[in-house]
Amino acid sequence: MPTTDFFNIDDLLTTEQQLIASAVKDFSDKEIKPIIEDYAQRAEFPLHLIKKFGEIGLFGATIPAEYGGGGLDYISYGLMCQEIERGDSGMRSTISVQSSLVMWPIFAFGSEEQKRKYLPGLASGEMIGCFGLTEPDHGSNPAGMQTKISKTENGYRLNGSKMWISNAPFADIAIVWARDSEGKVRGLIAERGMEGFSTPEIHNKWSLRASATGELVFNDVFIPEENILPQASGLKAPLQCLDKARYGISWGVIGAAMDCYETAVKYAAERIQFDKPIAAFQLTQRKLAEMLTEITKAQLLAWRLGTLMNDNKATTTQISMAKRNNVATALQIARECRQILGAMGISGEYPIMRHMMNLESVITYEGTHDIHLLILGAEITGIQAFK
Repeated sequence: MPTTDFFNIDDLLTTEQQLIASAVKDFSDKEIKPIIEDYAQRAEFPLHLIKKFGEIGLFGATIPAEYGGGGLDYISYGLMCQEIERGDSGMRSTISVQSSLVMWPIFAFGSEEQKRKYLPGLASGEMIGCFGLTEPDHGSNPAGMQTKISKTENGYRLNGSKMWISNAPFADIAIVWARDSEGKVRGLIAERGMEGFSTPEIHNKWSLRASATGELVFNDVFIPEENILPQASGLKAPLQCLDKARYGISWGVIGAAMDCYETAVKYAAERIQFDKPIAAFQLTQRKLAEMLTEITKAQLLAWRLGTLMNDNKATTTQISMAKRNNVATALQIARECRQILGAMGISGEYPIMRHMMNLESVITYEGTHDIHLLILGAEITGIQAFK
């Protein structure tokens, strides 16, 4: 079968990056793929994988080693996301949230005490976190945030709720964004067990079924002063976190596309109709050729974005373009692969339908397809179309 590395992108990688990608692919093949269909059918998260993620260094890959992280570059992190998402988007989501939305804000905006207290446990998987920005009435418009903190003796009182939060049902801590009495957005660390803090799980999902999703509910929760992120002030702080997560998504979805494509190529070679394999038909070949072309374009876009991230030159709009393009590409490939497999495409014997349903969530979270289009539109025209 032709490789999905059609333009020899491996040649652009360092030996270390190649070894990381190979090791994580092996992990995904051995630990995720054999079990994930069963967990998705049961809508259950494979909790035993969390410690394994920590053991092989999937949490906090770009965080310095002194805090328990991997101290790796952004291309290595991207490759990790790609190879984990070959297994399942929900598993990559868990890693993205832990690394980009929990560990990174503590590292970027936290005190030295907070870094020492939380980051090593998060890196090892002994502790799991979640990120609370989206609210029931404010998704694409985080500026409308209604969750509030009010000053009290030795800390704050937190009231409000967050919605569609990955990892929430079992998270030990939550990075929460709330408005203070002056209307300024502040970041804080809420811990499980704080009185008035609950995390009800969201059920009956058709997508990301092996991922745990829930709410964060705060009913007059006391947040001690030492749990406030001292360097996080204003909406820019959580948006910077989203940039890091969107970057990982732009790589991750390539893995889902690769898994669908490779499945379809193999199936097309084996499925006989009209006395020959369906791979012999022009329409099938056209679909496969277009898929490989789009995967290659997505790979090149992600690799270039990774080099910009490593040089600290990547912009929010460049990240938006990569997230928007690569997720839409992966979803279209999943849909085409489902057609190649025909009725078998909806079966749990193959990963296509699970990837396709997962990608319907990925194209919405961390900024919807249309919102990223408008972010690019504002960059091009200088006119913001959100309002």
